[in-house]
Amino acid sequence: MIPGLGGRLAFGGDYNPEQWPEETWDEDVALMREAGVTMVTLGVFSWGLLEPSEGVYEFGWLDRIVEKLAAAGIAIDMATATASPPAWFTHAYPHTRLVDDHGVVRSFGARQNYCPSSPEYRRAAAALALQLAQRYADHPAVVLWHVNNEYGCHNWHCFCDVSAAAFRQWLEVRYGTLDALNESWGTAFWSQHYTDWQQIDPPRAVAYNTFANPGHQLDWWRFSSDELLDCYRAEVEAIRPIVTQPITTNFMNFFKPLDYWQWAREVDVVANDHYLRGEDPANLQDLAMSADLMRSLGGGRPWLIMEHSTSAVNWQPRNLAKTPGQMRRNSFQHVARGSDGAMFFQWRASRAGAEKFHSALVPHAGRDSKVWREVVELGSDLARVAEVAGTVVEPASVAIMFGWPSWWAATLDSHPSVDADPLRETRAWHQALWERNVAIDFVEPGTDLTGRKLAVVPMQYLLDDAALASLHAYVEGGGSVVVTYFSGIVDERDHIRLGGYPAGISDLLGARVEEFFPLPEGEAVALSTLGSGRVWSEWISADGSEVVASFSAGPLAGRPAVTCKPTAGGAAWYVGTELSDAGRAALLDRVLAGAGVEPVVGGLPSGVEVVRRRGDGVGFLFVMNHGDEAVDVPYEGTDLLTGTAGPVTKVPAGGVAVIRGTA
Repeated sequence: MIPGLGGRLAFGGDYNPEQWPEETWDEDVALMREAGVTMVTLGVFSWGLLEPSEGVYEFGWLDRIVEKLAAAGIAIDMATATASPPAWFTHAYPHTRLVDDHGVVRSFGARQNYCPSSPEYRRAAAALALQLAQRYADHPAVVLWHVNNEYGCHNWHCFCDVSAAAFRQWLEVRYGTLDALNESWGTAFWSQHYTDWQQIDPPRAVAYNTFANPGHQLDWWRFSSDELLDCYRAEVEAIRPIVTQPITTNFMNFFKPLDYWQWAREVDVVANDHYLRGEDPANLQDLAMSADLMRSLGGGRPWLIMEHSTSAVNWQPRNLAKTPGQMRRNSFQHVARGSDGAMFFQWRASRAGAEKFHSALVPHAGRDSKVWREVVELGSDLARVAEVAGTVVEPASVAIMFGWPSWWAATLDSHPSVDADPLRETRAWHQALWERNVAIDFVEPGTDLTGRKLAVVPMQYLLDDAALASLHAYVEGGGSVVVTYFSGIVDERDHIRLGGYPAGISDLLGARVEEFFPLPEGEAVALSTLGSGRVWSEWISADGSEVVASFSAGPLAGRPAVTCKPTAGGAAWYVGTELSDAGRAALLDRVLAGAGVEPVVGGLPSGVEVVRRRGDGVGFLFVMNHGDEAVDVPYEGTDLLTGTAGPVTKVPAGGVAVIRGTA
């Protein structure tokens, strides 16, 4: 629950009044009241107007809109406006511009064109944030502070000389000595040995048709995530002594450049931006997976969907509009999975600029529109279910392991197959669980898995010693685990663990891989059971494990493909290929039954999504019916959206229910 919202769920979006004549503002506030808006985000991209020249601040226009919102009872998420430096800044400090890996300087004219390592940028951003905090920290309408915006979305790597110097400093802190760095990067290979820190540059473009050092590249990803996090910290350090409200920034789903496990430890409340990909046939599962990740990053506490869309976005190849009722179901998916609200980009659709075709709460068509009618309906619905604010999603018995350094390392060049994709493998296992309405949490490698009935380790290529130890302790303590191909191959330095893959846990699995046999593009290999495999196959030896499926064709015919080693109270499963959807589903049914994992509500048809939140002595079952037919959901309670009570709730096709019952 966000303090200052008075027990309400957050509903509203990014409000950019500076894009509109001031006479429009009163109409905006009146429309917000009509829609039931409870909070807006102010000032995200207004640096150029708040500080029109260096050290000169103009807050009059912001003061006026703050007072109008406050008078209407609308809370404010105050942004520090630092995501896009204005033209005067880039002109005064041209060396702060981004430089790509080919040495090309990127020009002013979009957003986020700044080097994350730039001391000038950090100083100017912290100064603006401080000015805003000094002016609005005590304003009763301000309930949340929003630092920057979507860190790294367009500037995740900068290869300039300032970044190079910062990278060397970061490496000195990490390794202490050049001997330690040389050992970690394996620089004896290709005569890459360093004898002075100044010899080390960022992994810029190298000679044609060859590969950069993987240890160098992996540490560059770590460094770049850390540098952006230090930008966030600099602003927080400037305002923390002044503000009493929670401080956050908005994450971006499974965003590869930033290690959100580290970032989540720095925010007071996890916030996320998620935009449905219109042409993705499984986009509803993608939304659920994103929400599960955000809840998990926050340790199960309520989080906030800071941005999603009422309909189409502007940046996909084909920006598909949402169908009637889809925006409502999307919003309730987020709330069901732990968000204490439903926020959007943006309040009023822009007339000009790169995002003018991005949907908004107030569309170009105005009040007489499908979107506006659905917005008003959603505002009313969220008010009806406001008592869920502050409650938590019921803890999941299934955990999916996912680590950013493993993602980075697994997708570097010169690997066995370009088709091996850890995010796709993670999503495939999440989807199979989601389709069964099994509750899922994500965990960082090395997390204590005690209390989980099942852990899934999907293509976690890099596992450090702590992660291996946690898996051993979990399985030896009676837990069940599924480990898929190309997991546990290297340590945190991207060094191969010798002795047969995955060396650190092959004894635990009762499976040892001698050699990888990646498949040609588009080909599949038949299995004795579980259908077929794609992308990957392996020369596996089973040692103390049951062979669940074997390869039926090709050079591996007759060799194990899927194994299971029973343990005291659990089982260790190994999957040496990318199973087809049907094969994964069949295997998962067996795994879940053996681990004693039950769905939130069983017996529901495909397309009906259920999630349970709970508070003190009360439970809330969220039902999103994505199907084409009405469904009866057996759960004793009262639907807060309709007031209907009973042991069974009928949820219409495309409808939503929030059933209040016992915890």
